[in-house]
Amino acid sequence: MVKKIASTKVGDDNSLRDYRVFCSFILSMVKSMLWPAQLYTAVQSRTLDARATATGVSAYSLMSSAGLSAFNILLRQWALPNHIHVVCGVGNNGGDGLVLAKLARQRELAVSVYLCGDKNKLTAEAAQALAEAEQAGVLIKSFSADDPLTDGVIVDALLGIGLNGQVRGQAASAIAWMNQAGLPILALDIPSGLCADTGCIMGDAVVADMTISFIAAKRGLFTGEGASVSGQVLLDDLAVPASIFDGIGETIKHHALKTLLGRFPRRPRNAHKGLFGHVLIIGGDYGMAGAAVLAAEAAARAGAGLVSVATRPEHVCAMLARAPEIMVHGVASGQALDPLLVAPSIIVIGPGLGLTPWSEQILQKALASNKPLVIDADALNLLSKILVRDKSKRDNWVLTPHPGEAARLLRTSTEVINQDRFKAVVDLQKRFGGVVVLKGAGSLVRTENETSLCSYGNPGMSSGGMGDLLSGIIGSLLAQHLPATTAVPLAVSLHAKAADKAAESFGERGLLATDLLMPMRYLLNGKN
Repeated sequence: MVKKIASTKVGDDNSLRDYRVFCSFILSMVKSMLWPAQLYTAVQSRTLDARATATGVSAYSLMSSAGLSAFNILLRQWALPNHIHVVCGVGNNGGDGLVLAKLARQRELAVSVYLCGDKNKLTAEAAQALAEAEQAGVLIKSFSADDPLTDGVIVDALLGIGLNGQVRGQAASAIAWMNQAGLPILALDIPSGLCADTGCIMGDAVVADMTISFIAAKRGLFTGEGASVSGQVLLDDLAVPASIFDGIGETIKHHALKTLLGRFPRRPRNAHKGLFGHVLIIGGDYGMAGAAVLAAEAAARAGAGLVSVATRPEHVCAMLARAPEIMVHGVASGQALDPLLVAPSIIVIGPGLGLTPWSEQILQKALASNKPLVIDADALNLLSKILVRDKSKRDNWVLTPHPGEAARLLRTSTEVINQDRFKAVVDLQKRFGGVVVLKGAGSLVRTENETSLCSYGNPGMSSGGMGDLLSGIIGSLLAQHLPATTAVPLAVSLHAKAADKAAESFGERGLLATDLLMPMRYLLNGKN
């Protein structure tokens, strides 16, 4: 979860230092937490920094604000630690850490600074922070991996967002040293070694328990490997003027479930099932009937008026026994599917579809229907083969690949997809049209004009059937007449947030897809 904390601003009058520390600490604890609406690249973040200083706020004042904010967060999270170990680089990220160290020393806390790099190469602001830290009595050491770290809290102020290549040398040693200490880590702005733009680890990265991002939330914190090393992410905008964000360029929209639910109209009192669409789930080859059932139940629980399933004839009785509310039809061939394609308002194809000649016949029929489609699982794998022959794209479908499926669709490798998930989801949408969901930690949704990100969800979702559930929810919301630009982000957020709710009750291990159905229903109806 990402939270915005009380903005922290520091002036230049040291006589008010202790008062400001106390007041800011209290404010950071009691001010309501907000969800950042936009996520930014490293270039955009540096532009925002420059714009902030152009308004008359000195760069050192911003650094002081960042250091104070981080210090308050540290005290709030870890009270009065036995020792604070601040690992600093020579850039402004290191300067933020030096400000924190000075404040800790002024509060008579045990603090040590480990400086990585040549002191003579410090930026002007970081050099000022170093001088003030030394004046306050902070112990400044040159980094050595031989120094023991036995207790306390580590502050990662090593690299920040300026990383432009693989981590090497002393920085790599310092990152490994921090990770091996077994102590809690607070990262300033971004965990060192993580690419702010892509969420990729550049050789090695600090695994933080908490990250405090300044001015703007960096998009790499929330997807791919970034989601695994950032811990809880907090945002402090340092009270910069809102005007500096104007015209910054395309950003990543950050899903907020409450906002998305607000776009879902209430049902009229005279509602009937015909108002809420008919979803047809196609799938369930031999041995995989459960996937189609999961998608169908999800579509029904998400509010579709009618849900039907087209599957292997052998599965009809078992499916009806499991979910009597679902209309189940056995189809032995593509031709048998034809009459079932007339009534539905949307088709979800792929859950348990398989890769057999039956599967391809069924998919070809669904594609030829020109109905709105949700394409998932094996339908995506078949699509990647079919499109060798058929290069068409369409606007009325939603594709929901995980990285492996995305790689097959784009004729590349999973590694390439994961190196830049933001680029990959844009490439998929350009190639295939419609709306694309690139699943994984920090799932991405791409429409024709914008990318959005969902940072709900947890590792417990790494179990079979989760994707089938999502495809059913997407189909259901589309059937209920929500535009795809709303329905798809809402479905992704509902799905992930329901998993969080289920994990809160029983834990992540052993989380099953069906465990999400009731929490998802509660959330969809505006309940907490």
